[in-house]
Amino acid sequence: MRTASWALAGGVPALAVGLALTVSALGRHLVAVTVRGASMEPAYREGDRVLVRRGRLPVPGQVVVVTDLPDAGPTAAPAAAPAAASVPEAAARPVPSPTLLIKRVAAVPGDPVPRDRVPALAGVPERYVPQGKLVLLGDNPEASFDSRHRGYFATACVVGTVWRSLPG
Repeated sequence: MRTASWALAGGVPALAVGLALTVSALGRHLVAVTVRGASMEPAYREGDRVLVRRGRLPVPGQVVVVTDLPDAGPTAAPAAAPAAASVPEAAARPVPSPTLLIKRVAAVPGDPVPRDRVPALAGVPERYVPQGKLVLLGDNPEASFDSRHRGYFATACVVGTVWRSLPG
């Protein structure tokens, strides 16, 4: 009996460490994201939470989360600094933070450019979606800022693919 208790005592910490490593590994590959806006209705609504799997290239029909860095646009000139503190003007500007968007993949590199569904791509010269680009559309066109308005999204901006909805 004494041997069994030592084995159990040694096994529990090992199991806990193994479980912690598994959770840590999952944390690098899975991200919980809260949906904001109506662009993906009826599939996803404002406040829904989804689990996003990182590190996989999306295929048409999958829903992805991408980062969309807002246009820097003109910014106010920084306040005058003392002459001794020669800080370059660009360094004094605020850095825009990325916005997360949730969209459905309409086309991936090598697919025909869907000119008929995506007005912003009607005039592109290429017949196929180029490498490093995606065509992303919201399920609710009236409420979605997507490829119909801006054209391609960079594959480098993909955070991951939606794996499942979270109870909420």
